[in-house]
Order: sequence, then C-alpha cells, then structure tokens
Amino acid sequence: MQQLPMYDAQARAGGGAGGAISRDAKYVKVLDQDKCIGCHACTTACKSENEVPLSVTRTYVKAVDVGEFPDVRRDFQVTRCNQCEDAPCVNACPTGAMFSRDDGIVDFDKLDCIGCKACIAACPYDAIFINPEDHSAEKCNFCAHRLDVGLEPACVVVCPVEAILVGDVNDPDSRVAQEIGRNPTSVRRPEKDTRPKVHYKGAGQHTLDPLAAARPAGDGVDILAWVQQAPEDAHTINSGTPVDPVELRDRPSAVQGNGHPGNSSAAALLSYDVGHSVPWDWRVGLYTWTKSISAGLYLVLSAMVLLGLLDPADPLWQWVAPLGGATFLAITGAVLVWDLEHPARFFYIFTKGRWQSWLVKGAAIISVYGAVLAAHLLVSLFGGNALQQALTVVGIPAAVMTAVYTAFLFAQAKARDLWQSPLLPPHFVVQALLAGAAAALPLAAWTTPDAVPALALTTAVAGALHLLLVLGELTLAHPTAHARVAVHNLRTGRLGRVFWAGVVLVALSLLAPLAGAAPVLAVPVALAALVGLLAHEHAYVQAGQSVPLA
Repeated sequence: MQQLPMYDAQARAGGGAGGAISRDAKYVKVLDQDKCIGCHACTTACKSENEVPLSVTRTYVKAVDVGEFPDVRRDFQVTRCNQCEDAPCVNACPTGAMFSRDDGIVDFDKLDCIGCKACIAACPYDAIFINPEDHSAEKCNFCAHRLDVGLEPACVVVCPVEAILVGDVNDPDSRVAQEIGRNPTSVRRPEKDTRPKVHYKGAGQHTLDPLAAARPAGDGVDILAWVQQAPEDAHTINSGTPVDPVELRDRPSAVQGNGHPGNSSAAALLSYDVGHSVPWDWRVGLYTWTKSISAGLYLVLSAMVLLGLLDPADPLWQWVAPLGGATFLAITGAVLVWDLEHPARFFYIFTKGRWQSWLVKGAAIISVYGAVLAAHLLVSLFGGNALQQALTVVGIPAAVMTAVYTAFLFAQAKARDLWQSPLLPPHFVVQALLAGAAAALPLAAWTTPDAVPALALTTAVAGALHLLLVLGELTLAHPTAHARVAVHNLRTGRLGRVFWAGVVLVALSLLAPLAGAAPVLAVPVALAALVGLLAHEHAYVQAGQSVPLA
C-alpha cells in the first residue's frame, strides 16, 4: 500500500487532523481503464467505507460492449465525482455545504445541506445524489478522512490490478504525476471548463461520452448485464425521463444513449449502468409558473397605470396587484421550501448564504419584491396613491428580476445544455407578462371593463412572443449534442404530449382581443393561457434534465 503524506487541517478548508503541512498539494486521481477488469471491488469498498446505502452510489463501474459478434470486447469506466478545479456544484450551493478544500478535493458538509439539489443539477458528471437516509447531498470525496491521516482511499486499496491511483500532482515523484506526465490521459466533458482532476488512461469515447453507446431494448423492459429495471421504470434514460420505447427498437448501433441519432460510437452498446433520477421534479416547473404570475400581475398593472390606461384608484391596481402578487409569491416560497430535502433548514439561505449562488440572489430579490408588495398593500389600506406610483421605481425592477433570476439559476446548472440559452432571460419576462395579463383579464371583465382591451392585447402579444421564442428553441441550431437531444425529447414521447398541449393552449391566447367585445371569453382564454404556460414550464424543466450525463 502506498503511504500518502498527511496534511494539516489548517492548510485547507474542511480538512481533518494531520501531520506535516503542504499548502500547495493538489490531489488528483488516475483511472487506468486498460487495467480495469470490471470487478466492482471499488464500488463495494466505497459503500462499506462510507456507509453508502442501497439505491445510491458514490462510485460505480459502467460497462460498454463494443463491436459486433464475434469481434467484440467489453470496456469499463470507473464513474465518480471528477473533483473539478472550478466546481459547478460549489458555485451553485447556496450554503457552502459543497466546498473546495485547499488540497483540491471537493468535499461536503451534510450539516449545512438544505437539500435544494442545485449541486446535482450543476454537476456535468451526474456524480452527486441525495442520501435516502439523511436526505443530504453526497458524492465521492476521495475518502478525505483517510487522506487526512495518510491513508489511501478505500477504492485504491482494494483494486486488485492497481487501476486506481490517487496522489499529489504537484509532487513530481508521485505516481499520478508520472502517469499524467508520461502517458496520454483524457477527462470527461472538457468543454464544460470545470478542469476535472480525475484523469482516464486508455478510455474511449464510447465510455467517456454518455451519448456514445446505444441503450439496449428488450420486450418492454430495458435489460442490462446483472440488472433488470422494474417495468414501471422501463424505457427511461439514466436521468429517469421516459423515452418512446418504439424509438428504441430496430435502430442501428450508431445511436445515442436514448435512441436518437447523434455523436455515438459505432457498434457500442451499454451493458451495465445504474439508475439516476432527475434532481428537480414537477415542483420546479410549478414554482416558475407561480413566480411568473406574481411578477406579471405587478408588471402589467403598474405599466397600465403609468401609461394612463388604468386609474390609480382602480381596484385592479389597489388590491389585485399587491394581493395577487403577494399570494402567488407566497405560493412560490412555499413550493421552494417544499422542494427542499431539509425544509426546516430553509433559513440557512439567509443565515449561511453564499452570494455566488443564484438561489441566494433569488431569495434576496424575492424578499425585496415582497417588501414592495407589502408596502403597496399598506398604502392601499391607509391611502396615498402617489406613494404607490413612487414605489414602482423599485417595484418594477424587482418584479422583472423576480421573473428573470431563474434563467441565471438554470444557467448555473452547467450540466444541462438546454438551459444555457441566452434567450432564456427575455423569455421569462415574456412569460411573466403573459401570466400577469391572463390572470388579471377575468378580474377586469368583472370589475373594470374599460381595462379589458389593454389586458387582452397584452395577453395576445405576450402569447405570440412566447410562441415565437418556443419556435426558435425548436428550430434554431444548438451547439451541443446534449442540447439537441433535449430539444428532441421536448417534442416527442410523453413529454412531447405535455409540450404540444402547452403550445396549443397558449395559442388560444391569441383570441384574447375578442374578450373586449365578448367579456364571457375572458375566463376561458385566460385559463387556456395559464394552463398552457404551466404545461410548457413543466415540459421545459424536465426536457433539460432528460439527457444522460454518466
């Protein structure tokens, strides 16, 4: 067994007890796939050493069959956290539960984790999971507790062929420095600019790229070596998003991991993998929808007041804007807390918040916007229309940022290429205008008929812009295979039905101007626009997570 040098706890954030200080040490890992025999000793040793429960894993060995009978081989890839120099999970974590130590190890503190799953969405390597027992984020950390006392990680100790090496790359005498310096190695997804510190020797594209190997199709159930997925989970890719089983059958071998044409390796078939679930479920789509309604109500009605289209004393401005905005903002906050694995720790965002996380920035933006709505409501209770209009100087920018900040939160999820679109911020503004105008339209038909034409026109124009932006998402060229597969998944299968239902329903918002002459149409048109927008939000959020990463 190789004895590793010990490093003092004060030499880095989060280190344990140790001996001699070496402040410039940088741990890296070399995985020699030419030597790996796929015995899974590293997986079982990791589970034992770190008490990893069933159904989740810090490390596993993926197997890919290459070639066609009788000229075939089975290649293996040890899959785990890549210990990035510029770790997206660290940047996305709102509380510092994910952090980078001075020795290069990306570690975690479960006591600070709120279970927001932002780190999982950000990781391009699908290496982080929620521990089902303690509900906190977890991943490989190079067995930092062993390194801190001079021992090798458990996986290194048990590997029978010495296919796993861990050491200080800054030490020229270390084996990892010599391997990296003398032999060609590869890293996974270098285009993400994370500068991974896990190097693969002898690995091919068919194992490094999750889209490069076709996924096998069977009689209603995907069957992999040593594992058979449950029927209810059949036809799901690594991330758990369903794909059409018909599309998986009778395809040539040069297909991507979810059965769609792309950058695959010829005659490569995935033969062993583990399941991966999407971090953000339907609640995230619901939260973006309620947030759009809240921000949109204030934006649309304040604009109408400032443009002279709505009397400042009108109930829409006095009561609907603050009460409606605050109600949907409260629902937004409740959904966000509900989505946390540790909802009782939600206040950590304020007490332990790290400003580089857009969850923290978003919480601050929502707080400012909520304060504006509260002040507006107080003025409505005690009088002072001029003060309400003065509040728009802060309220309008706060409402815009409330609608938009999720685009930057999604952009921080570097794993998901679909969400890296520069059109996403303006699209969220358009969605807020559509949601706000549609929500106010039926109320105007009841209380303020003179405001119906302006609200109806806003609904129709915003609906048309939304559809135009969606059309651009579907038709414009995407720079990566991951984004192209996500768009393909957005249009097809069970996800496609939700998406196209959203398109059709929002298209009905173009009929909103008819509500000026026939107020009875205000309710169905508004309902169609809002439900269609909700369907789009759900489909878009899930499509972004539908591409396998590991």
